[in-house]
Amino acid sequence: YVLVPAPPEALDVAVAVLRGEGYAGANVTVPHKEAIIPLLDGLTPVAEAIGAVNTIVARVGAKHPSTTPLRGSAQDASPLRLIGHNTDAAGLLADLYLHNVHISDRPVLILGAGGSARAAVAACAGVGAHMRVAARRREQAEALKTLAPSLAVFDLTVNDLKRAGADCALIINCTPLGMSPNVNASPWFEGAPFPAGAFVYDLVYNPFDTLLTRQARASGLRAATGLGMLVEQGALAFELWTGKTAPRALVRAIAEKRLFTTENTESAE
Repeated sequence: YVLVPAPPEALDVAVAVLRGEGYAGANVTVPHKEAIIPLLDGLTPVAEAIGAVNTIVARVGAKHPSTTPLRGSAQDASPLRLIGHNTDAAGLLADLYLHNVHISDRPVLILGAGGSARAAVAACAGVGAHMRVAARRREQAEALKTLAPSLAVFDLTVNDLKRAGADCALIINCTPLGMSPNVNASPWFEGAPFPAGAFVYDLVYNPFDTLLTRQARASGLRAATGLGMLVEQGALAFELWTGKTAPRALVRAIAEKRLFTTENTESAE
């Protein structure tokens, strides 16, 4: 498992490296999850619906029957087909299950409307949750209705958070607010109360504990960062590449140690 440098202007070069050097697949990170799609040979239905790819699986020969081909993107001279998957949605649901969070037929509030919000909306709507989104870019939030037609859109303001958050079973932060080094930021305004009994999930996992999760716990709620989702989506990608069960507990322990060590080092400095 190696890092393949991929500046936006040379993303096609990175994809050519995957094709030419026999990789079994790759993870795709921000900001490439959408831009990489035209460079692939096909998408799974989930990746196509979400409109973002976080995992590539290389297959030899004909396309996999469950994928949608992308015209004009395939390197027809190569027997290798690069198929785009999205394991973010399934990874989120897996971690919510581990936290004993049940959202079927319950209201869920998503903060933000970017690529990670698309995965969160697809995941939660897929298990029957009633979706609400609060975001600064209303047009982008409205576009999420392609994933959940009955989705309710709110502005990211104190008054709208009061209305949007009412009776929610789950609040998911899909914005970068609170991510290191801006650890004193939060998408939740102090003047807006948290809904009683809600679970607060912050996709930010660095720092190990975010301002949002601390705010939630101070209000008597359960909360978690996105480290578990990171582990789960990575484990699902590993299983797609290898056909073997990923050692989730080991991966989580290593990730926690790495984050803890990094935070302590930064604090010492």
